[in-house]
Order: sequence, then structure tokens, then C-alpha cells
Amino acid sequence: MITVNGLTKDFVQGRQRVDVLKGVDLSVQEGEFVAIMGASGSGKSTLLQLLGGLDAPTDGEMHVKGRPLHDMKEKERTIFRRKELGFVFQNYQLLPTLTVEENVAFPLHADGKLTREKKEYVHELLQSVGLEGLHKKRANLLSGGQQQRVAIARALVNDPAVLLADEPTGNLDRQKAEEILVLFSKFHREQKQTIVMVTHDIFAAGFADRIVLFRDGVVDQVISRKDRDYAKYLADFMA
Repeated sequence: MITVNGLTKDFVQGRQRVDVLKGVDLSVQEGEFVAIMGASGSGKSTLLQLLGGLDAPTDGEMHVKGRPLHDMKEKERTIFRRKELGFVFQNYQLLPTLTVEENVAFPLHADGKLTREKKEYVHELLQSVGLEGLHKKRANLLSGGQQQRVAIARALVNDPAVLLADEPTGNLDRQKAEEILVLFSKFHREQKQTIVMVTHDIFAAGFADRIVLFRDGVVDQVISRKDRDYAKYLADFMA
């Protein structure tokens, strides 16, 4: 589903060039749940932005669903992002004055796809994320955990090839965070949803099939959640 080869990204700050990604190689299989971990500034969120078509790399290649995202112009990336990718962010990024169902259906308006069948699907998604009966409530009146559930439903409404999540539990307490992670696991397990999640939380990473450990702009190590020594690897890495 995702193939990244020799990916680099640098920024210019004043007179200095800052190398954020320094030749990243990574692959994600269809239906896989991958967590990306690393210290602040290691490049993990930059990688997610590139995979999401929110920015272009300095060099290297990245293919998503077989499409060369690195070669696309900004307009092409926008269309690809809208049709093939779903996003869940730490701060939810909902439209506060819209209702729950209006927020979830918002991506469908952009493509003119809000058919009767899609409206029914919006309600099915709300039921699947535990928000049945709240569809007419305004988003700003919900709790943090409920708002993140709305964001997940919105990210899935276009049936994306890949769900990208950037610190999706960062603003939630442990109980609410676990509820969100269980939701991710549900869609991964039942719908075979491909998920790439950036997180700094070892607990959250433990829900993924594989954990990609980032350090200084490169992939330092890749471990499986099934590896009996994965907790030790994480502790050593985060030390």
C-alpha cells in the first residue's frame, strides 16, 4: 500500500538548512496497522505529512496505492488526498458550529457525493464509533473523546485506502485514549483498514502490528508487537 525509498526533506530557517528526513526507506502492507514513534524533532510527523500529500519531499520516492505521490503537482495531491486518504489529528479539527453528522459528511460535499446512500452510511459510521443518537448535536458541545470519534468517522467516510493519524490520543486521558485505540483496532481488524499512526506513547504503539522507531530523520529500527522483546526494544530506544 505504501512504499518509501530514499525520502528526504529539508527546510531553510534563516540562512541555515535543516535536514528533517535524511533518506527514509519504509513499506506498509495493505491492511497493516503501523505505529511510528520517536522523540520530538525526529521527523515522524514530517513523514506523515508527506505521505498525506500535505507537502512535497526534497528528494526520494513515495508510492501510495501504486501512485507516485512524489511526482504529483499540488492540485493532483489534493485530489488524491481527498479520494484516497483519511486524516485524524490530535486537535480533532472539527467545524465547531456544525452538527456531528454535518462534520462527518463534510468531505462528501467537496466531491458532490452526498447521496441518500451516503447519508445512510454516515449514520452507520456514527453508530460504529459509538455516537448513535448524537448526530444532531453541535461538535463543540461534545467531550474530547467524542470529538475524536467524530474525527475518525469523518476520516473513514470516503472509504480511504489509508488512514493517517497524528498523535490521535495526545489530548485524551488514558481511558479515553484506550477507547479511541480500540476503535482503530476494530476498523483495522474488521474492515482491513490500513493505518499509519504517529505517536509518542508506548501504550498506543502497542496496538499496532509493527512499530517503526525514528531517530534523527531516519528509521532506526522496526519491531513487531508480537516480538516478545519488543518492550525492551522500546525502553532502550526511548532511553
